[in-house]
Amino acid sequence: MAELRVYNHRVIGHFYFVGREKSRAKIRWAAKERMRLALFALLIFAAADVSLFSAPSSNVALKAPENCTVIGAGRLATIDGSVITSHSDCCSECRVHVVPARTFAKGETAPVYWGMVYFGPKDERAGKPLGDYGQIIGRIPQVEKTYAYFHTGYSQMNEHQLAIGESTCTQKPELDVAWVEGVTSQIMTVEQAQVFALERCRTAREAVKLIGSLLEKYGFLPSADGSEALCIADPQELWTMEMFSVGPAWNPASGKPGAIWAARRVPDDQVVAYSNYVRIREIDIKKTDFLASPNFMSEAVARGWYDPKSGKPFVWQEAYAPPITETSLARLWLIYSTLAPSLKDWPRRTLNGPALPGTMASQEIEGAAFYPFAVKPEKKIGVRDIIAFQRSTFEGTIYDMTLDPGWFLPGPDGKMVKSPLASPFASPDLSRLLRLTFHRPVAREGYGMVAQLRGWLPDAIGGIYWLYLDNPFVSTYVPIYSGTRDVSSYYKNYDIRTFSEDSARWQIDFVEKLLLLKFRDTVRDLQAVRDPLEEEFFARQKEVEDKAAALLTDDPAAAAEFLTKLAIERMDRVVHLYKDLRNRLIAEYSGDIY
Repeated sequence: MAELRVYNHRVIGHFYFVGREKSRAKIRWAAKERMRLALFALLIFAAADVSLFSAPSSNVALKAPENCTVIGAGRLATIDGSVITSHSDCCSECRVHVVPARTFAKGETAPVYWGMVYFGPKDERAGKPLGDYGQIIGRIPQVEKTYAYFHTGYSQMNEHQLAIGESTCTQKPELDVAWVEGVTSQIMTVEQAQVFALERCRTAREAVKLIGSLLEKYGFLPSADGSEALCIADPQELWTMEMFSVGPAWNPASGKPGAIWAARRVPDDQVVAYSNYVRIREIDIKKTDFLASPNFMSEAVARGWYDPKSGKPFVWQEAYAPPITETSLARLWLIYSTLAPSLKDWPRRTLNGPALPGTMASQEIEGAAFYPFAVKPEKKIGVRDIIAFQRSTFEGTIYDMTLDPGWFLPGPDGKMVKSPLASPFASPDLSRLLRLTFHRPVAREGYGMVAQLRGWLPDAIGGIYWLYLDNPFVSTYVPIYSGTRDVSSYYKNYDIRTFSEDSARWQIDFVEKLLLLKFRDTVRDLQAVRDPLEEEFFARQKEVEDKAAALLTDDPAAAAEFLTKLAIERMDRVVHLYKDLRNRLIAEYSGDIY
């Protein structure tokens, strides 16, 4: 049932004050004082010793149930016929390295890790050596041959153009499982299952079946409280997979599945989005486009969450998940209403519409059922459209934090004007100082990617791993081809506790913090150097792929060397760009404190 809620009443207050020619002296003084303090705090912070940058602001790199956004597109929904999946706000373990294809003797076992994703500067797992994936909490049978893949906290793509995006979701508290050594029976985290899938599978359907079997046999162990959703893609198909744990009482000796999961194939001409909430509703297991664990309905019946005699359909989403939050709804609204504006009467949340009932001041919380599983875009989309969504800060909507009245102060003529400090990425301390109403952008910090998968090209060049670090609004996306065998050392180095000149993540994060010195001006400085480099990467795609394809025909090893050298060169260029920009921003803007 829809619920009536007041949205961002301070935005409405802003428009009220803007319309007044004469503001009271008290209001003027308060606004000026808040902005003076804010400017002083920002300049002191950004001009201070580098040791202050020992952890990302507001710990937003920490994994939380309302962080990651995933967008996937079928091959008939994209401008070039590629299948796309993506992932933003992955986690603080953003280091990338290539795990090569390997062979193993019969009878060997593969370790199952806890701690593949670390969460913060005080976590004992922070700063572990590259290749140390945490504590071994179990083992499973090893396969004789594995595929090469790019390893990160949430590993995302392999050499055969299999790619996975992940979004942590919510589940009913009765299903929660917490890791307690020697007590918890479940051992299979989603990030570990992703690694096994990338090492062992070539297709999305194959990966769904493998992950499902691992969760059932070894028990699903959430590494962040809640359920999980995956958007799994290959050059032909796009699948979503949703999984819930079964509570702490499960034991493998019971013979019961150690997880509840369901998967649905996305129609080829449609786009699906996840914003930390499960999307599947009704399940028809008789259709080939659905897969599920044997207990997908029976667990809900046994727990009293669904009555088969009620005559109502079984709705997966409502059986296992709590109600959706506004934070999740905002991202679904942005993505689906942008891609398919004529599909239905979407909620009106832009600020340029008429001041009528149902706009800005109050709206119905439409609920998860309002949104279809996926939408057919009215215009086909590409990698850059996904990047634009990942960089979106809800400009011009009720969720645009730069329109909060806390950023406005009286100008020379007495009218309210926006401060050059206005940023969608204000820290918690600054937000409290200015009394800002928090609305998250689509993505914040961590790392993320867009995977572009193209079946008409050889795997080595068909898959492109468009990777960013830190905040996509600030970062540069670097294309890394499937056939790449190594990456820049800058991208292998990151310790959340200690700043390093030799870390790509730290260099980008440093610039992000400096943007706060005078956000509206510094963003233009960033775009002036970042956008041409990114444009070059896109413009040279055909040239690079033609050369690599010719090499693949005669000398695959030479093709791999070419792609690897190119990836490292480009990643190094990105780091040097942010180092140079950092120095410019410090010199140009930190003097404003005087």
